[in-house]
Amino acid sequence: MSKQKLWAGYILSGLAILFLLMDSIIKLLQLDVAVETTLELGYLASVVPILGGILLLCTIIYIIPQTSVLGAILLTAYLGGAIATHMRIGNPLFSHVLFPVYLGLMLWGGLYLRDTGLSQIIPLLKTSSTSNS
Repeated sequence: MSKQKLWAGYILSGLAILFLLMDSIIKLLQLDVAVETTLELGYLASVVPILGGILLLCTIIYIIPQTSVLGAILLTAYLGGAIATHMRIGNPLFSHVLFPVYLGLMLWGGLYLRDTGLSQIIPLLKTSSTSNS
C-alpha cells in the first residue's frame, strides 16, 4: 500500500471522526444547539443524550482498527436515520438530506484507503490487470 493512499485514508477518516466526536459531545452535553435542532427535526429533547451516546459508541468502534468495519456499518445505519429524518421534514436535498451521505463516503472511503483487507473484499480500484485466456 502506498504511503499517499494510507495518508489519504487517515485524513478522510480523521475528518469524519472529528465531526462525529464533536456532534456526539454536543449532544451528550445537551448544548442548546443540539436540543433546538433535535426539536426542529420533530424529536423530543430527551432523546438528545441517547443519540449522543449511540453516536459516540459507534464512533469509538470505528476508531479502533480491529473493529473499524463494524463501526462503519453501525455509523452507516445511524446516518441512514439522519437521511430519513431530513427527508421526512422536507429539508433541502444537497445541504441537509445528502450531508450524511457525504459523511458516510468519507468514513467508508477513508477506511477503504487504509484497510487492505477491505479493498480485497470490495475491489473498486484495480491495481493490476489479469486476463482470462
